[in-house]
Amino acid sequence: MELIPAIDLIDGKCVRLVQGDYARQTTYSDNPLETAKRFEGAGLRRLHLVDLDGARLGKLVNLKVLEDIAAQTMMQVDFSGGIRADADLQKVFDAGAAWACIGSLAYSDPQQTTTWLERYGGDRLIIGADVKDERICIHGWQKETTMTVFELVEQYAGKIQYLMCTDISRDGMLDGPGLELYKSLRERFPKLQLIASGGVGSMEDVERLQLLGLLGVVVGKAIYEGRIVLC
Repeated sequence: MELIPAIDLIDGKCVRLVQGDYARQTTYSDNPLETAKRFEGAGLRRLHLVDLDGARLGKLVNLKVLEDIAAQTMMQVDFSGGIRADADLQKVFDAGAAWACIGSLAYSDPQQTTTWLERYGGDRLIIGADVKDERICIHGWQKETTMTVFELVEQYAGKIQYLMCTDISRDGMLDGPGLELYKSLRERFPKLQLIASGGVGSMEDVERLQLLGLLGVVVGKAIYEGRIVLC
């Protein structure tokens, strides 16, 4: 299982939110490129880059950060936030992203999402599910829907390879991931490549997720707060 560090962007800065609340924001660095280089120097190969401004506003905002990291590091980047149209997705790939993570649009426009999956392939698109009490949340976690994460996955059965599932209720809390949620997803969709996100506070949490057979785990605050120390 791969440990994937996260950089969440607001106004071009590295931040973390607590339970998706934009009013509970901590800024950890004014220089996301240097942060990415530090991750790379520690031997990490992949980065989860989130345009929180873009997710909330419904348009790409921090694309320049992606361009800089892709050009000046060797890290493979998956990018999410603000991807709404064909032109947005093409810009993300042109800027150097290895994967694009489709969140809100996967819920609101399954036809467009399916078209992209057919055009680019399931190996380049990650479906992002931001979840609270198993229900999908959209627009930067600001709106809760009635659709469950299981219903979302079933909607794209046979088309997707990767699911990144963020447990919003645990995100930024450092009190452990929602193991039961990921266990249920593994049992119902055994062929799905699952990436967990939210709540990781220690290497013990990472090890518990590894036992579930996940592809990867996204870690943010635990690294920034020194709970997980990179070599």
